[in-house]
Amino acid sequence: MSQFSIPEGKYVDIGNVAGHPQRVHYHEQGSGDPVIFLHGAGTGASGYSNFKGNYPEFAAAGFRSIVPDLLGYGLSSKTEEPRQYDMDFFIAGVKGLVEQLGLKNITLLGNSLGGAVALGYALKYPEDVKSLILMAPGGVEEFEAYMAMPGIANMFNVYKSGKTGPEAMRAVMSMQVVDQSLLTDEIINERAPIALTQTEASRQRLYIPNMTEQLPELRCNVLGFWGMQDAFNPVGGADKLAKGIKNCRVVLVNQCGHWVQVEHREMFNRTCIDFMKNG
Repeated sequence: MSQFSIPEGKYVDIGNVAGHPQRVHYHEQGSGDPVIFLHGAGTGASGYSNFKGNYPEFAAAGFRSIVPDLLGYGLSSKTEEPRQYDMDFFIAGVKGLVEQLGLKNITLLGNSLGGAVALGYALKYPEDVKSLILMAPGGVEEFEAYMAMPGIANMFNVYKSGKTGPEAMRAVMSMQVVDQSLLTDEIINERAPIALTQTEASRQRLYIPNMTEQLPELRCNVLGFWGMQDAFNPVGGADKLAKGIKNCRVVLVNQCGHWVQVEHREMFNRTCIDFMKNG
């Protein structure tokens, strides 16, 4: 049994990133074309807690599901230096995993911060990427636009309060979903202990650029999702994806916040699998 609040998967050493050796923790299931699931930011975030209701279905459909913890999160390596939590840092962690596992023709599937990392990776290493699936990705607004969102403001207010544990976790996540019954004790109790392992640096500003002007450079097929009640990332980003990326379609989901893969799991899984199989 794992000593952690999430199941312990595999580890891969990826060499130096930001001047220090780094290790990426990940879960893996299935065989076939690889899909890398990239989770969002926030307290207690990990690949498993974000995608446990999704990646087994992708594996059952004939894909190789790879679910890492981004550097700074989950059971992966962490740094105390705030300025290191930038796009290059996160991309380097994913690239190291890709190289160590020898992956090709990848679908990158990312939520929020993970969506921004997926975008940044595809722009930097287009030869690696077959397609993108983006759920309310970051990286398509200026920093101030995100800070004005009620979910982000609430998250930082909880951080400043000094609260920790399940109570703080529920307070942070309360604006993540429309249906509060989805915030089960299981989810809260998975994330709260992991949150205590995060460095203070990871709770501060993440240095993610606005990539809107680079969207036309993407040549891979892109599927986007955006919850109409998203309190963290402005829903206007959906329009930017649809207009900026040549081969893109975006699904707008009503009665949905910032966690479409949890809030509308069956529709999300079905739509993604059809996209990956049929384009």
